[in-house]
Amino acid sequence: MAKYRRFVLPLPTVMLHFTTMTIGYTTGVYDLFHVGHLNLLKNAKGMCDKLIVGVTVDELVAYKGKKAMIPFEDRIEIVRSIKYVDAAVPQYDMDKLSACKKLGATFLFVGDDWYGTEKWREYEKQFEAEGIRIVYFPYTKGISSTQITRALNAVRGQNLEDVK
Repeated sequence: MAKYRRFVLPLPTVMLHFTTMTIGYTTGVYDLFHVGHLNLLKNAKGMCDKLIVGVTVDELVAYKGKKAMIPFEDRIEIVRSIKYVDAAVPQYDMDKLSACKKLGATFLFVGDDWYGTEKWREYEKQFEAEGIRIVYFPYTKGISSTQITRALNAVRGQNLEDVK
């Protein structure tokens, strides 16, 4: 019978590295998805480890007095499929602060068309008190879902003057 030697190996020293994941959050209707939406998501992802995107549900769009052309289920699937997006969640209300706190986000990303307004200056104070920073990205000039909708309506009505 073969003899076996018993070896006792010292346990290796394990170094634990604790890193915090930076989570960013942004919201939108994302109806008639265009390059401006993509620019915002790309820029946002560049500033965080995990980007969570709230997609506005149809009921909230209607509450805001508008109507999405693309149904919510399709819009959230489009957003979820973008490589810069780590997770897409429904946005049921306008309370972005509660959403950020619930999701653990330390950044809220928005377009700079909101910058400097009284409403958003107040938001900045509220978010800062919770340790959440609002980052404004430049609005993509020359493109918006509203402009696309106007152009589509004009083409459908054959009134090409409205496109300009």
